[in-house]
Amino acid sequence: MKITLTPDEARVIGSLLEKEITTPEQYPLSLNALTNACNQKSNRDPVVSFDDATVQQLVDGLMKRRLVSDRSGYGGRVPKYKQIICNTEFGSLQFADLERAIVCELLLRGPQSPGELRTRCLRMATVGDVGEVDAALARLSEHPAGPFVVRLPRAAGARDARYAHLFGDDIPLPPPAPERPASAAAGPTLAERVAHLETAVADLRRQLGELNRKATPGDQ
Repeated sequence: MKITLTPDEARVIGSLLEKEITTPEQYPLSLNALTNACNQKSNRDPVVSFDDATVQQLVDGLMKRRLVSDRSGYGGRVPKYKQIICNTEFGSLQFADLERAIVCELLLRGPQSPGELRTRCLRMATVGDVGEVDAALARLSEHPAGPFVVRLPRAAGARDARYAHLFGDDIPLPPPAPERPASAAAGPTLAERVAHLETAVADLRRQLGELNRKATPGDQ
């Protein structure tokens, strides 16, 4: 089943994934902790300002779709929430550590290049060179339950291509680079070359005529 998230739902799921990996001792998250995680100014793009009511509404919707659970098992009075999209006993979707880190980063920051992902995933997974990120992106794009990421067209002037997650329907595609006219790409046409030659010949004839007049005294 395809999982489709709004940008706000992606922020909630991404925040839960991140805290599950980076601060397992504080996971699952209370509503207040989850709100703070969504509103972080670091490792987020864009930065948002959700209130508790907004996050609660998002969580309730995700729970109805069985993408989030409040069964923390700690027996406390304050409900605590955890994601159950991947790498849990409740779902069949399993990612390797680097793949899960990449998905998390794309949910939290939007489209990124392999080089950016390599740097930013280091806090959540062991990463070697950028080739490992390329390989993980390839697996995510060809995943039997997916695809989960897509390579975006290279933006005009950009050095590297970027990748986006496929958990939403709002994938931002950069505008294509302007195309050169067919005539410019193929060089001047035959008619243009002939016109250029005719102009050059006429100019040479004019110059030759001037030289002839200067060389003949009787014509002065």
